[in-house]
Amino acid sequence: MNDALEIGGRSLGCRLFLGTGKFPSYDLIPRVVAASGAEVVTVALRRMDFEAPPENMATYLPEGVVLMTNTSGARNAAEAVRIARLARAAGCGDWIKVEIVTDQKYLLPDNAETIKATEVLAREGFVVLPYMSPDLMAARRLVEAGAAAVMPLASPIGSNRGLRTKELVRIMIDEIERPVIVDAGIGRPSEAAEAMEMGCAAVLVNTAIATARDPVSMAAAFGRAVEAGRLGHRAGLGPLHAEAVASSPLTGFLRD
Repeated sequence: MNDALEIGGRSLGCRLFLGTGKFPSYDLIPRVVAASGAEVVTVALRRMDFEAPPENMATYLPEGVVLMTNTSGARNAAEAVRIARLARAAGCGDWIKVEIVTDQKYLLPDNAETIKATEVLAREGFVVLPYMSPDLMAARRLVEAGAAAVMPLASPIGSNRGLRTKELVRIMIDEIERPVIVDAGIGRPSEAAEAMEMGCAAVLVNTAIATARDPVSMAAAFGRAVEAGRLGHRAGLGPLHAEAVASSPLTGFLRD
């Protein structure tokens, strides 16, 4: 059964995307990638030191993974576009996670600036995956701007609080003709499975894995949870009922 995720001309077998911040050592990165099966890894351009290879995060990524540079640190569309162009010029490829944050307390993305940046970068041939606050109208505008997917937050970035925006994300899944990838806030494998059961195309996880007691084992757990949730979605979840529904007939007992 072919259930590949198609984005930007790439066919992906794994629907878990990985972030690379907060790990105590870059040496963990290849082990985490291998344990999870992830094929897409996002890295902030500011964590790549091209003049000192041992400090360049990208050198720790296994061969064959898709490097998705993110524009972390950008405060407006112009800065995000500049970061994306620098990443491409440095050989980091065309996949860009547009991340524009002006709110320094909750780190919520600026949807309006994100739409502007997406339009410019998509026109320049980038595969744009914008990080956004879950809002149907903004998601539609991102699709019109050329986004390859939309990535709504589950809860504030780095919070591990789980899928707090569930109903808003569900609406986007129903209405948007692009992959919906939940990004930010997922804290447990069970929450990743829940997002996939809803019909999300993929889940991006960083903090929950990087801050776990055993990041490698946690990466494996998330990889399996995403697979299970996706399989559950494809199988078709059973209907919900307000009252109990017997699994066996309530007639034909011994004394009847």
